[in-house]
Amino acid sequence: MQSKGPGQEPLQTPRAAGLAGVVFALLLAAAIVLIRLGIPEGSAVTAQGFTDSGRRRAVQAALALVPFAGIFFLWFIGAVRAHVGAAEDKFLATVLLGSGLVFTATMFGAAAAADAVLAVAHPSGSAPELSAWDFGRHFAYTMMTGYAMRMAAVFVSSMSAIGHRLGVLPRWLTVLGFLIALTLLFVSPKIPWSELVFPAWSLVLGVHVLAAGLRAGSRTATSV
Repeated sequence: MQSKGPGQEPLQTPRAAGLAGVVFALLLAAAIVLIRLGIPEGSAVTAQGFTDSGRRRAVQAALALVPFAGIFFLWFIGAVRAHVGAAEDKFLATVLLGSGLVFTATMFGAAAAADAVLAVAHPSGSAPELSAWDFGRHFAYTMMTGYAMRMAAVFVSSMSAIGHRLGVLPRWLTVLGFLIALTLLFVSPKIPWSELVFPAWSLVLGVHVLAAGLRAGSRTATSV
């Protein structure tokens, strides 16, 4: 049986974590954009606008992406925790895992609410009833911006704290993480499209972890 070289095993996890983070970020950003375009937010938006086939297709495409975004996000959490290993702070690690799981659940809930808005539209293309439209649209956006993104803020802040304590994240990325967490906590429910900062942060973190793994791999290869 061939033995593994020094540092070979740990390098597999950061690459997996980085790749999962990048894919999750792209899928979530695409889903948010499509939901925003398909089900606009605001009291001036009426149910008549949802009879447009382009909007319905946008929502259907977003709903198809959400489950895969959740899968890659769970993989991202597991890969990051495995990379941190025994050195992780158990308190922060528990907060990280819990907020990540709650975020995934509420994201799925927001997608289900959006699917409900889509389902109440009559197959003939008539507009949904005003009461059903208002309830479904408000519920979907409350789940996404009021709950899911605030859980995302807890996830970002705990990940940034872990990265700072263990020295696995650069200072600028740690500071950026705390700023993103504050934005998700206080700005996201009030300003449309601001929730895109979470997939943007996930993309930056994923690229950083992936690049760090590649650099470490090249150093190991040259030292052998």
